[in-house]
Amino acid sequence: MIKAAVVKELREKTGAGMMDCKKALVEAEGDFDKAVTLLREKGLSAAAKKSGRVTAEGLVDAYIHMGGKIGVLLEVNCETDFVAKNEEFKEFVRNLCMQIAATNPQYISREEISQEELEKEREIYRNQALREGKPEKIVDKIVDGKLEKYFQEACLLEQQYIRDTDRKIMDLLKDQVAKLGENISIRRFSRFVMGEGLEKREDNLAAEVEAMTRKE
Repeated sequence: MIKAAVVKELREKTGAGMMDCKKALVEAEGDFDKAVTLLREKGLSAAAKKSGRVTAEGLVDAYIHMGGKIGVLLEVNCETDFVAKNEEFKEFVRNLCMQIAATNPQYISREEISQEELEKEREIYRNQALREGKPEKIVDKIVDGKLEKYFQEACLLEQQYIRDTDRKIMDLLKDQVAKLGENISIRRFSRFVMGEGLEKREDNLAAEVEAMTRKE
């Protein structure tokens, strides 16, 4: 039996109708994440419907941490100036800045990674597996698994949220789309580290970043 509270939670997350949410949960046999996917595939998720809308407004935010040793500049877009001025939207952008400062993603999504870069990663993982003596017949599976882990570390949307590791950044983004009723997109970011590229106490800085992640 599907509980009403779960149906309500799915509706809040996706913006789909109550009956559509209930049907999706029944079809997914109670699996919440699978129900979300089913709604998106059927085009019933509000987030899915809004994903193609133009986002020409938004907010550029800056975040400085560790006494000026790490800085982030981030642009997040939405559809209207009204949402751009919304406090919840501003908090979302600020949380993204903190995420980037703590985790140092290289891309926003996996779609940004060039085929050349992916092939390079695949070759590294394949050689690692072969050197470890893994059977040839399972090497491709091992490589795929390592590549998925690479995406989770390198791509902002696929990272675990530092304040709630049960959720990914893409989940936070979908929540904002559902709550605020507009398409929202993370357009670009830059992360600056004091002295980056120069010979420095890199070990100490890495330790400080790790400490920052624990505190936030």
